[in-house]
Amino acid sequence: MAATQIPEVILESSNGRRTMPVLSFGTAANNLEPEVLKEAVLEAIKLGYHHFDTAYEYGSEQSLGVAIAKALELGLVASRDELFITSKLWPNDAHPDLVIPALKKSLQNLQLEYLDLYLIHWPISATPGKLSHVLEEKDQMPMDFKGVWADMEEAQRLGLTKSIGISNFSTKKTQNLLSFATIPPSVNQVEMSPFWQQKKLRDFCKANGIVVTAFSPLGAIGTSWGTNHVLESKVLNEIAEAHGKTVPQVCIRWVYQVGATLAVKSYNKERLKQNVQVFDWELSEEDLDKINQIPQHRMMLREEYVTANGPYKSLEELWDGEL
Repeated sequence: MAATQIPEVILESSNGRRTMPVLSFGTAANNLEPEVLKEAVLEAIKLGYHHFDTAYEYGSEQSLGVAIAKALELGLVASRDELFITSKLWPNDAHPDLVIPALKKSLQNLQLEYLDLYLIHWPISATPGKLSHVLEEKDQMPMDFKGVWADMEEAQRLGLTKSIGISNFSTKKTQNLLSFATIPPSVNQVEMSPFWQQKKLRDFCKANGIVVTAFSPLGAIGTSWGTNHVLESKVLNEIAEAHGKTVPQVCIRWVYQVGATLAVKSYNKERLKQNVQVFDWELSEEDLDKINQIPQHRMMLREEYVTANGPYKSLEELWDGEL
């Protein structure tokens, strides 16, 4: 199969005129063997993927770095500049003066001189220095949004990352950030699927030049919080059958067609191939209407971030009513 030309979107507020491929290869997989990830990344590049999404917390930065180096060595890409690499700042490092050291650590893991996009992973901070995957109640604390964002802006000015953004920010939290940002976020990466369509947030971000990136567009099957509802949806299965496509292809096409970008995660060669075969057909207005009628609910609630003494005393506070 020849490499697919994946469309790109313009990122506002970047160093120079930057574009981002709308489809990225996600690397948030627990206990994934480095060799499996490396082979999947190399296969993905051959298929046309040039955007790779990681995070310090995923534990995949080093393996992705090895894969990138191998792709360059094999000539699968002519230069680093042909790739778009996203990573994220974990709450333990979400403190003024720790942002840039954390970003430099990610660059070291990835064997890169710069990132294309660096995101605040969650709108919460935690005890510095621990770098724990699970944020215990005693470690959770309010984020100094102004101080942390100022350091994110400095990281962009220094060229350590070409663009900066946020992840898991509600409309209200995004609006708050915009009230003091001198460099607005380019991207907000959030849970989004036909079962959690995020229309309010999408409309707000579009009006403010922020690109929305969807994670878990297929329902996050295999995670502690995921659901089979997406893949088992009668509506989505009927639409897929009518188009001769798979339900995952319908979900990916839907995200793209409503104007968002997305991160997809698969290490299976056939599914990697299917995931890029979504740009030469489209959903009808009738299809879109049917999808719009699917009952909505957020899957990833993050109840562990709701604590008696932490910054969020309820899910309502954490998500600002977007539930």
